[in-house]
Amino acid sequence: MSLLKIRNIETSYGPVNAIRGISLEVREGDRVTILGANGAGKTTILRTISGLLEPEKGTIEFMGERIDGKEPDEIVKMGISHVPEGREIFPDLTVRGNLRMGAFIRKDKDRVWTDAERVLGYFPVLKDRQNQRAGTLSGGEQQMLAIGRAFMSNPKLMLLDEPSLGLAPFLVGEIFRIVNRMNQEGTTILFVEQNARVALEVAQYGYILEVGRVVLENTSQELMENEDVKEFYLGIKDEGVRGTRRWKRKKKWR
Repeated sequence: MSLLKIRNIETSYGPVNAIRGISLEVREGDRVTILGANGAGKTTILRTISGLLEPEKGTIEFMGERIDGKEPDEIVKMGISHVPEGREIFPDLTVRGNLRMGAFIRKDKDRVWTDAERVLGYFPVLKDRQNQRAGTLSGGEQQMLAIGRAFMSNPKLMLLDEPSLGLAPFLVGEIFRIVNRMNQEGTTILFVEQNARVALEVAQYGYILEVGRVVLENTSQELMENEDVKEFYLGIKDEGVRGTRRWKRKKKWR
């Protein structure tokens, strides 16, 4: 069942048209990635879904209801949480204080701390630092906290913007291990990622953007076997295939 449907959205920063006619779909329970170079429009898509930017054209449906034009807090209440690039934690609050802020919209206060313990179970290093100021955590720990705080809103869909940015490889593996676990326990994941190899290993389906447009979409396995993706995103060049980029929109597998 489709959880999120985006149809022909266009979003601009002033006079700059950042995304142009983007359409994509995320099914309930899936892990979906958006790949593309810097400036392709990946972050703009996530910010548009979460209501931080308003599209000039197109529609966004979540669980069958239009959300384009809604305020960010309304969208969070509907079940979408957003972990932005750069983490944006509350540095002067403790780890537990940050988790509490993630649950500010919730009315089931009796379950908040149960879920906080669940998050600390996902990230044992945070449990050891739960009374420590968040600003004193390492970059990897802050990323874990940002994801945990987003989880505290009890989302149906979690948006992750560059979760591996600036992290050591062993931390990238740990972050995505937890993301996979969250997904297996019921949270649908849509994430933007520069590390194409990791993204396609984690995701089930992927979209590739160039200059604000989707140029290719398919299952992750099919994308990893695509010659252009292998050359331009995975760094694997087939010496028998030469010439300029030849993006061909393949038949959808959905």
